Amino acid sequence: MRRQEMDYLLNQMLESYDDVSDLNMTVGKPFQVETSGQLRSVLSPPFTLLTPFQTEIFAMNLINQDRRLTEILLREGSCDTSYELSEKARFRVNIFCQHETYSIVMRKLEAKVPTIEQIKLPDIFYDLAKEKNGIILFTGATGTGKTTSLAAILDVINDNQSVHVITLEDPVEFCHTHKKATFNQREMGKDFDTFANGLRASLRQAPKVILLGEMRDRESLEIGLTAAETGHLVLSTLHTVNAGQTINRIIGMFTSEEENQIRIRLADTIRWIICQRLLPKVGGGRIAAFEIMGTSIRVKDSILHGESEGKTFLDIIEAGKAFGMITFDDSIVELYNNGLITEETALAYATTKGVVGRGIDSIKAARGEATSEVEELQVDKNYGKPLRRF
Repeated sequence: MRRQEMDYLLNQMLESYDDVSDLNMTVGKPFQVETSGQLRSVLSPPFTLLTPFQTEIFAMNLINQDRRLTEILLREGSCDTSYELSEKARFRVNIFCQHETYSIVMRKLEAKVPTIEQIKLPDIFYDLAKEKNGIILFTGATGTGKTTSLAAILDVINDNQSVHVITLEDPVEFCHTHKKATFNQREMGKDFDTFANGLRASLRQAPKVILLGEMRDRESLEIGLTAAETGHLVLSTLHTVNAGQTINRIIGMFTSEEENQIRIRLADTIRWIICQRLLPKVGGGRIAAFEIMGTSIRVKDSILHGESEGKTFLDIIEAGKAFGMITFDDSIVELYNNGLITEETALAYATTKGVVGRGIDSIKAARGEATSEVEELQVDKNYGKPLRRF
């Protein structure tokens, strides 16, 4: 398959629906795109069911005779790369094996760096960009917008600080122009071999801010902690669902003998943990809900000694609203109050349905809306009285 033919197919897929975020090629299914969180079949090009030969040809064209990627795919069963579609779009590509065939998922990357205002992030994100050292972690499942939020924070730094910023990504997703800051963006596989080696090398490149695409292993985490301890601001991501699980995941990477030391290092370096979920938005599209936890004496104490009754990270976040902290449930209720999500969506994505339900009922009551479907209740005036016998 020639590049022009592949580009034509990709163009057709991109133009098949509005707001396409992913392209999916799986044996036994037609070409598919993801739009607003839903997979939809593409009618043009008219491939009813993709064959193993077709997905393999597509995969080999994306790899483009790269020996390193070929070896990784054969050894590990999947590989990551990037692809540029004639200056129209850039993609983060994952090729993987399943049932002795190849599948491909291509995530469309935004060409323009977003701002905090454009993607309606909380105002506390401006405070994140003012941090001078330590670690800021964004967590959540794949595709929840962590990289987009990080790009918006880096854009604020780019506008206001004359500093050297190094990004280590797989692949580079947002290309930052030089404004007040100086950016060097490095891509794994092309500019460095592993996150740990790239991060280790970055410490000799005099950065003030380091973006690490993902803390995938213990080695990269240790180097990231060292960078934060030596005066750098380190921004990175983890695949965890909330602040408590994030801390426990990090501690779990180390042995029980090292646990006390890692707790001390974490308590000293963690500045913010932001967890994200994307919810279906009223009118189409998706919007983010957040759990935000900033550092405080109580947070440090819970990291050092572990959570206990009344001292869980959730309790701390609920008590820290005045300092910009927020729980997922409060964030979801706020989205409902602003008319951005439906009641059904709010309850479906809630961490604790009772909390969100009570929040929604309070909003309805303030609006003068009914909070219950039960109607025509009457007082039983004969309750407790003896029955009359005739």
